[in-house]
Amino acid sequence: MAKIGVLGAGTWGIALARMLCLNGHEVTVWSAVQKELDGLSKRNMHPNLNGVKIPDKIRYTGEIELACKEKDLIMFSVASPYVRSTAAKASQFITPEQVIVDVAKGIEADTLMTMSAIISDELQKAAPNKEFRIVALSGPTHAEEVARDLPTAIVSSSKDESAAKYVQEIFMNTCMRVYTNSDMLGVELCGALKNIIALAAGVSSGLGFGDNAKAALITRGMTEITRLGLAMGCNEETFLGLAGIGDLIVTATSMHSRNNRCGYRIGQGISVEQAVHEVGMVVEGINAIPAAIKLARKYRVEMPIVEMANAVVTNKITPKDAVNQLMTRRKKAETI
Repeated sequence: MAKIGVLGAGTWGIALARMLCLNGHEVTVWSAVQKELDGLSKRNMHPNLNGVKIPDKIRYTGEIELACKEKDLIMFSVASPYVRSTAAKASQFITPEQVIVDVAKGIEADTLMTMSAIISDELQKAAPNKEFRIVALSGPTHAEEVARDLPTAIVSSSKDESAAKYVQEIFMNTCMRVYTNSDMLGVELCGALKNIIALAAGVSSGLGFGDNAKAALITRGMTEITRLGLAMGCNEETFLGLAGIGDLIVTATSMHSRNNRCGYRIGQGISVEQAVHEVGMVVEGINAIPAAIKLARKYRVEMPIVEMANAVVTNKITPKDAVNQLMTRRKKAETI
C-alpha cells in the first residue's frame, strides 16, 4: 500500500483518487476550495461525475501540508493555470524521495514550460540543486469513464525510468492499463496541443460539417503537433501512440470532452466567453493556444489549424471564414 496525496479535486483528480483508493492505497485529497471539500466529504460524490460513488476511505483536507508530508506519491491534478501556484505552495513539504505525478495538460504561455518543468522549477526554488522524480501521466482518459471502471490505457512518462515504472505499478489494474514512455516532452506536448485540435473539431461540428471534416482535422492536426514535436527533438513514435493520436481521437470526438463541447457551441455562433461559461469547467485548449503559437514561431513550424483556432478565439475571424481559409490554402503534398 502506498500513501498518496492528490492536489486538486476536479473530475480527473477525483476519478483517479477513487481508482487509487480501490487499488488499496491510502489517499488524501487537497483542494483550495473549501466548498469542494465539504461536498465531497458529506456526499462522497462529485457533482460532475453523476452516479459515481467515491469511497469514504478517502480523506479530504484544505491544508496542503497534510496532502504532501509523509506521502510516497503526490499527484498534481489542478488545471494548468494553477500548477505553478500549487507547486509553490507544496514545495516546502515535498522531498526528492517522493514520486511526483502530473496529470494536468498544458504549456505555460510566458515561459513555454510544460507542466512537469513548472513543477520542477518551483521545487528547485525551495530545494536548489536537488533532483526530483517527476512523471507525466497522459493518454486518452475521460474522467467520466475512468470513474465508472471502463477499460482505459494511459502512458507513464519520465526521464527517471524507475519512477515511471513505479507509477505504472501504482496505477495499473484490470480497468487501467499503463504503459511507460521515456519521451516526456513528447508526451506532454501531445497532451497540451491535442486540446486545441479538439476545440477546432468541435467548431467544425457546430458549423454543421460532417465526419469527413472531423477526420481531416484530426489527421492534419496530428501532423501539425508531430511536426512541432520533431522540431523540438521528440520521438516520432510518441505521436503515433496513446499520448498522441490516441488522446487526440478521444478528445476530438467525444462530448465528454469540454474542448469539443466548447468548440461546438462556438461553431454554432455563440461567443467564446459564453461557450466557456456553458462548459462550466476549464477549457484547456483555449489556455494552450498562446504557447502553441509562440512555439510554432520559435521553431519555424507551420501550424495552420492552430493559427486559425487562435484567430477564432481572439475574434479576428469567424469560424466559417477560418474553415474557408484552411480549405483554400496553397496546394501541397500531404507528406511535406
